[in-house]
Amino acid sequence: MSATITSRTPAVSGAPVRWAAIDSWTMTRRELAHWARQPVQVLVGLVFPVMFLLMFNYLIGGGKGIAGTYAEFLVPGMFALTMAFGLDATMVAVTQDLNKGVIDRFRSMPMTNGAVLVGRSVADMLQSLVSLLVMIGVGLAIGWRWHGSFGAALGAVGLLLLLRFAMLWIGIHLAMVVGKPEMVMAVQILVWPVGFLSNAFTVPQNMPGWLGATVEWNPMSATATAVRDLFGNDPGVVGTSWAAEHAGLMAVVWPVVLVGVFMPLAVRRFGGLSK
Repeated sequence: MSATITSRTPAVSGAPVRWAAIDSWTMTRRELAHWARQPVQVLVGLVFPVMFLLMFNYLIGGGKGIAGTYAEFLVPGMFALTMAFGLDATMVAVTQDLNKGVIDRFRSMPMTNGAVLVGRSVADMLQSLVSLLVMIGVGLAIGWRWHGSFGAALGAVGLLLLLRFAMLWIGIHLAMVVGKPEMVMAVQILVWPVGFLSNAFTVPQNMPGWLGATVEWNPMSATATAVRDLFGNDPGVVGTSWAAEHAGLMAVVWPVVLVGVFMPLAVRRFGGLSK
């Protein structure tokens, strides 16, 4: 171990970006290895949003005030809502590492500060991409179609993953704040109102005025609206607020602002854990 530390120290000072990338990829591989050891947890993470989509489409589905088929409105909204699902698994993994002393052992090594968190986020984004692809397949199976170009569809996927990236760093920061796995559920409960207080399932025009205005400014609503536009799924109703009229812009601004706030907070808190 001492030889490794000695040989690495000058390399870190000479090529910090390279070693940061290597450290982050090492931590990513660690997280990916957990998938093979915990296949049930991965499967549940994939099935859960699919169950929600099928339930709302066939059991609870409405569609009042929506042009066309409800599936074409619902499915892009569920794509956006899916980006909030599964944060509890990330938060639990972070808090378990904290409580088991794994983080302390990593921090005692000659490792770039924050590489553990970056590795966790990369693995989560890979799983989110797989989940999104599964949801797209299920959406196509129940009658949803996109009517725009392939490039626009890729843009929609990009906006969804950007939202996920922002939600992920909020989750990582909150996990280190609460510090214990049993507290994760209390924090996760707060995510649900944000998800359901959006236009994922219905248009804000069907809601009371004050509630509809709140929904239109929800970051998840901005992404859902922008994604519907890129997929060519016209809901038939456009909101009157500035946020609704500029949903494409807000679908970028909201996640960038959230990442800009919570990523530095998470990295700073991680760096001060042993202080």
